[in-house]
Amino acid sequence: MNKQMAIQYVNENEITGIKAGLQRDTFLDIWMVVVNDRIFARSWGFAEKSWYNTFLKDSCGQIKCGDQIFSIKACIPPDLNDLTFSINQAYLTKYSTKQYAKPITEQKHIDKTMEFIICE
Repeated sequence: MNKQMAIQYVNENEITGIKAGLQRDTFLDIWMVVVNDRIFARSWGFAEKSWYNTFLKDSCGQIKCGDQIFSIKACIPPDLNDLTFSINQAYLTKYSTKQYAKPITEQKHIDKTMEFIICE
């Protein structure tokens, strides 16, 4: 049930809060998309202390969907090459009015794709 609630929230909202690792106190609002009932996000920035790099060191975290907080495990999707087209389309469709929608489908951002798995 938690997974479906999170998926529905991500589908219906442009911004979802994320907390990477267990050391952070606050949530960062980022773009997320759903493909095949799986939640994905791409890092926009490439800072050393980004949420993406934090998850590479510690896969535990949380996403905030409205008033609900879900524990997650983050991973680089093993089937990323197969999903890239669908994830690109999800970003372009969901964020079609945003100026960064097309750039986030560029290879440098594709390489920073992370999947968030809800811990039930």
